[in-house]
Amino acid sequence: MSPMLVSTESAFQGRTVTQYLLGIDLGAGSLKATLIDTHGRIKGEGAHAVTTAVPHFGWSEQDPEEWFKALCAAVPRAIAAAGIAPGAIAAIGISAGAHIPVLTDEHDNVLRPAIMWNDQRAAAEAAELHARAGEQIIKTALNRVNPTWTLAMLAWLQKHEPGVMARATKLHLAKDYLRYRLTGSWATDVSDAIGALMADNATGTWSPALTSLIGLDPALLPPILPATALGGHITPAASALTGLKAGTPVVVGANDTTVEFFGVGATRPGIGGVKLATAGVLYLATQGPAVHPPISCYPHIMPGLYYTATGTNSCASAHRWLRDLMFAEGGFARMDELAAQTPRGARGLLFHPYLQGERAPYWDPLLRADFVGLTISHGPAEFARALYEGLAFSIRDLLMAARGLGLSFGAIRLMGGGARSAAWRQIIADITGLTIERTEASDASFGAALVAGIGAGQFTSPEEAVANCVRLLDVTTPDPEAQAFYDQLFGLYKETQAALADINHRVHALTNGA
Repeated sequence: MSPMLVSTESAFQGRTVTQYLLGIDLGAGSLKATLIDTHGRIKGEGAHAVTTAVPHFGWSEQDPEEWFKALCAAVPRAIAAAGIAPGAIAAIGISAGAHIPVLTDEHDNVLRPAIMWNDQRAAAEAAELHARAGEQIIKTALNRVNPTWTLAMLAWLQKHEPGVMARATKLHLAKDYLRYRLTGSWATDVSDAIGALMADNATGTWSPALTSLIGLDPALLPPILPATALGGHITPAASALTGLKAGTPVVVGANDTTVEFFGVGATRPGIGGVKLATAGVLYLATQGPAVHPPISCYPHIMPGLYYTATGTNSCASAHRWLRDLMFAEGGFARMDELAAQTPRGARGLLFHPYLQGERAPYWDPLLRADFVGLTISHGPAEFARALYEGLAFSIRDLLMAARGLGLSFGAIRLMGGGARSAAWRQIIADITGLTIERTEASDASFGAALVAGIGAGQFTSPEEAVANCVRLLDVTTPDPEAQAFYDQLFGLYKETQAALADINHRVHALTNGA
């Protein structure tokens, strides 16, 4: 047994083994709570929306107080749906998006809205950091600095909001802030420490060399613990607000991509994953670090494993955008029905999903979304089909870039709300040429519950957690005829992207007075 599991099991010695595990995940659009039993069966769920503010082009912020209110709403719903007593919950795990800093003062007051993972304001600071110490950052923290990493965000705050930084006494990452509100315990795990781009992967500790690049006081940074370690207990105050039993253990947890990739059974090198959520994310499990900037690399829940992650800015967010714009009646169900009935190629309509600029593989915040080839004969059905195909092409773009760096993908485990669409699953299989596997549960909240179970001793190892709880639901294979068609259409998708990129930049300059 690894030292990680020994240390985390000892933290729970003497506790009564109970039957349920609670996973909480803070997503970009909502917070979700999921209760499972030790066979991975979902017993109850609850969710509550959170909102994003966009005060300027390229900015993205959320209010941490709203996160906690969403938690206080979602958790009682999950408990009520499960029909269990709160005391039957053995442990709680929490996850959230990586890179998201929450700064608090000496009285635990949040000093400003949290800068989200897709925020682009720190482009200049990221470029300066890379020019000054790029190789050192990659060697130490596995990843290249860009505007979406905490290091660059904090550099921006040092420059533009020095008063906030001067008053800060604690830095929390998003999931750690929620756990702090529940337990009063201040800590983080190695996945979020690496995601902050201020930790040394070789030592598993904060790096003085990296924090000194932005003049950050190391006293602001929390202790780093294993994801399955005890991270505190529910306080009486949190119990009164959430309905959870005071004293219930809460494990440290990990960022959302770490727990959700683990939660679909990606426990061996070579297993890939695609997440259809607010962003589109492509994953690959590797033995040891696979450092291929700008593709991200994080430690896995499995000891010795890592995983790569590369993502777009818009996926399910684009799906919601089109639903709200064209499908107020019928919603996602009608949209999905029409997309399935429409011929491949959407009768000549192409969609590039750059509604919020783009991360991988272009790293260009000025790219804009478009529908190319629009005629008077096109209607809602073609728009729906073109959107599904455009998002799948965006995933193929990620896949091609990753393969160009030497990464090799086998079957893909599909995650996120979009995985429920049979039409979208088939389109992704046909466009990528990969077999698509879907598990019964794939939410980050489910993976967070599994991590809680490991820490609480309900499972003796990560392998046992997956063996007990993760089951394959269906498999989608590519259609050779469709694959050949999409190979040609992807070429046109790439050509139009390249042709329009400079026009996107010039439109931005003209309309923003540059």
